[in-house]
Formats: sequence, C-alpha cells, structure tokens
Amino acid sequence: MKTLYKNISLLFLLVSLSACQSAYYSAMEKVGIHKRDIMLDRVESAQTAQEEAQEEFKSALEQLSTLISFDGGDLADQYKLISEQYESSKAAADEVTSKIESIENVSEALFDEWQDEIEQYTNTSLKRQSKAKLKTTERQYYALIKSMYKAKSKMDPVLTTLKDNTLYLKHNLNASAIGALQGEYQTLQKDVAILVHEMNKSISQSKKFIDMLQEK
Repeated sequence: MKTLYKNISLLFLLVSLSACQSAYYSAMEKVGIHKRDIMLDRVESAQTAQEEAQEEFKSALEQLSTLISFDGGDLADQYKLISEQYESSKAAADEVTSKIESIENVSEALFDEWQDEIEQYTNTSLKRQSKAKLKTTERQYYALIKSMYKAKSKMDPVLTTLKDNTLYLKHNLNASAIGALQGEYQTLQKDVAILVHEMNKSISQSKKFIDMLQEK
C-alpha cells in the first residue's frame, strides 16, 4: 500500500511539474521567447557548465599532485583542500546533469509542438520541408544528448576516486597516507584525461547544434 501511495504521489508530482513547465513555456512565448530560443540558451548553458566542470576536475588532479609531493607541514590543511576540491567537483558534475535534464525537458516540448504544427500545413511543399527540418534537428539533438551523457558518465569514476582519497586522508592524517595515495594519482590522471577528451567532443557537438539552431 505504501508503494502505491508513493507511486501516486510521484505521478502527481510529475504532472504538476509538467504543468508548471507548460505554463512557463506559454508565458515565455507571450513575450516573444519561443521553445527554440530556450533550447538554444540551455544548450549554451550546458556547454558552459561542461567547460567549468573540466576546470574543476583538472584542479582536483593538480591538488592531488600537490598532495603526493607534500613534504612536511600540516596534513589537516591538505585534507581540507582535498575535501573542498571534491565538493567543488561534485557540485560541477551535478550542475552538468541539471543542465542536460533541462535541455531534454524543452526538447520534448519543442518537438511535440513542431510535430503538431506540421499537421496544420495546407501547402504540401512547405509541410515536406518542415518534416525534413524536424528530422534533421532531432537527429543532431539525439547525437548531442548521447555525447553529453557519455561525457557525464566519465565524471563518475573521477568523483569516486576523489571521494575515496578524501575519506582515506580524513582518517589517516600521516605521512604513510601520502604514499598510499600516490598509486591513486595515475588512475585519476588517466580518468581525468578520458573525461576531458569526452567533454571536448561533447562541447564540439554543442557548438555544431547551436550553429544549426541559429541558421536562418
């Protein structure tokens, strides 16, 4: 019974969120900002979030490099820096996820509206051209989202390593902890390189999609 109530509550929440989004898009259209414009803005925002996440993860790698070269001083201070870097990286990853989800939300509304409006054409040639444009846009959109999610998946192993390092250092504030973390550095270095590579591909895909949306 509890599961049933939870499912009903979730359904109401989803319906409520959907209604809120619909109201938002309608309000924006009244002031001349259409779903296509919103999608463009959100793709650009996601691209920025990915670029910022790249820098956070690179910084985390540099921080670990500094730590394993640590030679004297207060390890508690080093733990604080590592911990802050992990939290910053996690926040950046969460922001990327949020931006991707916002793109998916508006894309669904945009493509549904576009498909509905195609059926309103009386001119066969214009209808055919609009259908072709929709298919092209959808194809490039799905390639973009796939690329974004692939890059996103590469953040997980990096975050896992950063969290492990943070926890280990928290409970082992001594010189032997530095030696233990040295082996983690190469793994993190490799994972960050893969992450940066995939994010660069996704950012490039974003730029192509933005250029397509901006075509006259």
